[in-house]
Amino acid sequence: QVQLVESGGGLVQADGSLRLSCAASGSTFKIVAMAWYRQAPGKQRELVAHIGAGDSTKYSDSVKGRFTISRDNAKNTVYLQMNSLKPEDTAVYYCNAVVNGDDLYLHNYWGQGTQVAVSS
Repeated sequence: QVQLVESGGGLVQADGSLRLSCAASGSTFKIVAMAWYRQAPGKQRELVAHIGAGDSTKYSDSVKGRFTISRDNAKNTVYLQMNSLKPEDTAVYYCNAVVNGDDLYLHNYWGQGTQVAVSS
């Protein structure tokens, strides 16, 4: 079992910055990869950024060049630095962990979400 707790959301003006944090606890040694997703009202949840083995990273086209995902393994924490924020970035942001299960399958764990609102 892995528990994820996000923090750092809030209200910011366009072109501003925020940094989200996601602290993992429990069987963190079983985590294979972590990611940030977001869900805006009336829309499907979408992948924002992913960090995998060897700290390889991937970003959605909509945030590439503005957002940076990173992690501190000593703190079991993943970060999402968001710069040049736009009103369309407004959403609930969720932390995700892909975890090796005892059943040899990969399992997804989710945080509770943190609201990000960007005003124009």
